[in-house]
Amino acid sequence: MLQLITAALFAIVIGAAFTLWGYRIFLVLLPVWGFFAGLWFGAHATTILFGGGFLATTTGLVIGFILGLVLAVLSYLFYMIGVAIVAGAIGYALAAGLMSAFGVDSNFLIVIVGLIGGVAALILTLMWNLQKYVLIILTAVAGANALVLGVLLLFNQISLDSVQSAGSAIQPVIQ
Repeated sequence: MLQLITAALFAIVIGAAFTLWGYRIFLVLLPVWGFFAGLWFGAHATTILFGGGFLATTTGLVIGFILGLVLAVLSYLFYMIGVAIVAGAIGYALAAGLMSAFGVDSNFLIVIVGLIGGVAALILTLMWNLQKYVLIILTAVAGANALVLGVLLLFNQISLDSVQSAGSAIQPVIQ
């Protein structure tokens, strides 16, 4: 019971934070995620190349730390391209989803229209400098999902096991 209440309250707090301040949180977390990705990659590559345990050698720590700093800086400097790619993926999903919703059965046509929608969303995001707004929408939607999930958990409408077995936080909310 305590685990359920803790998970529900955590989801509500994180959901509210991302719904209300998601863009700012994202900007802070992006270099942090970049650093840890670089640290893991550098240390893991060193382990594979030279043997030893993960983060067990000074070489692995130094290479991981340096690569972590490089990726943290690059993730902050070039996030616009990554966000534009995400916008393209959203554009593809929306275009392909609309084609399916209108009853189009041709997979080839759905893919072509989806690709056109994805490329259009990517280009529009870069041309009109919409990266900030893409992130605001994505973090607001993710935060709202976490809020709903937390409330459903708190009022025992879904179980913690269903969230863990679903593989995503949105699946139990949709069901």
